Amino acid sequence: MTPNQPTARIRKSPEQVRTAVHQAVIDLLCDPEGEDLNIPAIAQRAGVNHTSVYRRWGSLDTLLADMVTTRLERVSPLNDTGTLRGDLLAWAQASAASIRTPEGRALVRAVILSMPNSAQAQDERAQHFRRRMDSIEQIRQRATARGENPPPFEQILDQLIAPFYLRAIFGIDLPATGYPELLVDRLLSTTDGPATT
Repeated sequence: MTPNQPTARIRKSPEQVRTAVHQAVIDLLCDPEGEDLNIPAIAQRAGVNHTSVYRRWGSLDTLLADMVTTRLERVSPLNDTGTLRGDLLAWAQASAASIRTPEGRALVRAVILSMPNSAQAQDERAQHFRRRMDSIEQIRQRATARGENPPPFEQILDQLIAPFYLRAIFGIDLPATGYPELLVDRLLSTTDGPATT
């Protein structure tokens, strides 16, 4: 069987379907001779019926948003390290490691290219990313409970999260060393000190 031939279709559980479809997207994104990224091609590569993909995700954009969120939760879980800096640094280091992979960069660019046009599709995408944003908000809440003074969410978004994905979108390599630490320390330099009421 060649890489472009469909996998034999056997009955899969919902989680097996999700895993197979996610892997098919990565395979297609990383295959320079692969087909265009669309749901029929993804379904064929995953060995599932394309109607199953449409029924579960509805659109390519929703599928890609689900993939990005799932990947982030897997490679950069937001564990409690005991300090605000530790939590943010753990997130930043895991994100850097993910974006340094061809799969991570390709997936980020695919999400940008599939930006939805309709308000409904935009809302569906926002819902997928909301759970990731909620997780980052938990970092702030834990820090406040410890008596630390976390930056506002928008500041974390602009100064820590955005730089990674801006580089991925434009194909700009991350610095070889020290980049997560640089971003985190720069972010916290304006908010060091105990929490204020």
